[in-house]
Amino acid sequence: MQPKLDMSTEIFKRGMIQGVAVRDLRKHVDDRGWLSELFRHDDLAEEFYPQMGYISQSQPHVQRGPHEHAEQADFFCFIGPSNFKMRLWDNRADSETYRSVMTLFVGEDNPKSILVPKGVVHAYRNIGHGVGIVINFPNRLFMGTNRSEEIDEIRHEDDPETIFKIDE
Repeated sequence: MQPKLDMSTEIFKRGMIQGVAVRDLRKHVDDRGWLSELFRHDDLAEEFYPQMGYISQSQPHVQRGPHEHAEQADFFCFIGPSNFKMRLWDNRADSETYRSVMTLFVGEDNPKSILVPKGVVHAYRNIGHGVGIVINFPNRLFMGTNRSEEIDEIRHEDDPETIFKIDE
């Protein structure tokens, strides 16, 4: 069990977070529709190469997180439909940007990929009026090979007194 954090000593400052990479996702449009490259190995360090991929749907106003991973990095792709508010907190004591917070607005109107390193707390909410789709390519298998390991997730959303608030 993690000790409760004193809100008065946990101050986050706005700014970039070391290791978080935000990239434009370009839609190549023609008369058939569109295509977008989500990731390429020549754009990623080997430690972030995806080990699996999944897609999730979120209803309007639904939030996922905040949570963080001890070992896993996430590689989210927000391309639509819908738009999302994403907030990230650097919770890594050894990071140059420790206690920094970033807020991004991404999705259909602003397609982005976001690489979230381990130890960075993250949450996102569908701020649109329709269902939203998010694609993720984490660098670890969920629950390890054959789902034989514990889930690598610290779920701050389960703590009603969490200091990680998406709207503050």
